[in-house]
Amino acid sequence: MSKTLLALLTLALAACSSTPPPPTPEQLAQIEAANLHTDADMAQVLDKLASLNPQPIENLDVGTARLQPTLTDAAKALMADQGRDSDPAVLAPGVSAYDRTVPGAAGQIPATVYTPPGDNYKPVILYFHGGGWVLADRKVYDSSARALAKLADAVVVSIDYRRAPEDRFPAAADDGVAVYRWLTHYAKAVGGDPQHLALAGESAGGNLALATAIAAHEQGLAAPKQVLAIYPVTQTGSDTESYAKYAHAKPLNAAMMPWFFNQLLADPAQKQDPRLDVLHANLQGLAPVTLINAEVDPLRDDGALMETALKAAGVSVERRVYSGVTHEFFGLGALVQQAAQAQAYAGERLKADLHR
Repeated sequence: MSKTLLALLTLALAACSSTPPPPTPEQLAQIEAANLHTDADMAQVLDKLASLNPQPIENLDVGTARLQPTLTDAAKALMADQGRDSDPAVLAPGVSAYDRTVPGAAGQIPATVYTPPGDNYKPVILYFHGGGWVLADRKVYDSSARALAKLADAVVVSIDYRRAPEDRFPAAADDGVAVYRWLTHYAKAVGGDPQHLALAGESAGGNLALATAIAAHEQGLAAPKQVLAIYPVTQTGSDTESYAKYAHAKPLNAAMMPWFFNQLLADPAQKQDPRLDVLHANLQGLAPVTLINAEVDPLRDDGALMETALKAAGVSVERRVYSGVTHEFFGLGALVQQAAQAQAYAGERLKADLHR
């Protein structure tokens, strides 16, 4: 039995009456099945996360959920155990970063600008962090943004779009479009070239990257050169093989998705809004899209469905699925070989289109 499973069992047995009951035999079998699909370096990060005692997000209030340890916390702790420096500046040498604000749809919002070496104006990637539109911020996803800046040789503008439930749908989507519109005119303010823009994001951020590309096309804005969507949410249903197979995967399980949507939406009918349900939006005329998925992830098949829909709409698309890894693996390039490979692939795809 793996360390991850033991840690999960220990947490379940130690749970008090206010927490969920221990997993059923069927759930334990699903957890173990998911764990057996992870490779050794991914498993060690998951083991470290389990040791930080995260509580089930789907049973928490928003404030408590935002205090839970993340996979980034686990990675830093693991690197400390190994006597390694987890400073992102060390892991992505040459990439500088500074904080500023950029104009969102309802006022200024925080951003971090990552700049690779060189004095000339660089292409710009607008990056959206993950967290189900509710959790996390751009700092949690710092390593991903730095890696893209380095590997794509581009300025990365990572934004803290407005989160739910304080600002419900479509606030985050509106912020994405507003910042992208600003970059089409004022990219030079961040050392970038407004003629060479791309969109990128992870999880909910992948959804926002796709939604922004769709909105840009509909509103007649300059088209991005490339859209990178990493394990994106592309639809609001859960009737897929991966949702069933990896219902109890970590760090994202199937039960968390309804919790996210409950925080995000003011009306359940908004689940059909094409700014969220991008799978069923008008996809014709979009820029080339790159989809990256993790195998051990309820959202794996969201990527497969999106690939099919994009091809049917005549959009150039490439998709890669990385085995042995889970949701949120992309930023773990310093610890997980598949993450380093996914970062290199993303960098190659972005660089090829951005530097034309």
